[in-house]
Amino acid sequence: MTKVQRHFRLQRPLDESLMQKIADANSIYGIERIRISPSREELMVEFDATRLHTTEVEMELLRAGVPVVAVVPA
Repeated sequence: MTKVQRHFRLQRPLDESLMQKIADANSIYGIERIRISPSREELMVEFDATRLHTTEVEMELLRAGVPVVAVVPA
């Protein structure tokens, strides 16, 4: 297993509905952990890079109803 962490920016404000979708997204195959940033505007997703690529993680989150866009490292 190769764990990778990527940051994703939320496209809408965090609310109860979105919190539930994020909690449900924790069960997506290959995703190990999802943490919400203190600003509540970003997610840090830890995933198994042998199972998923960053673009696949983004697509799975979108499919789960979590509106995100990957943050490109500077």
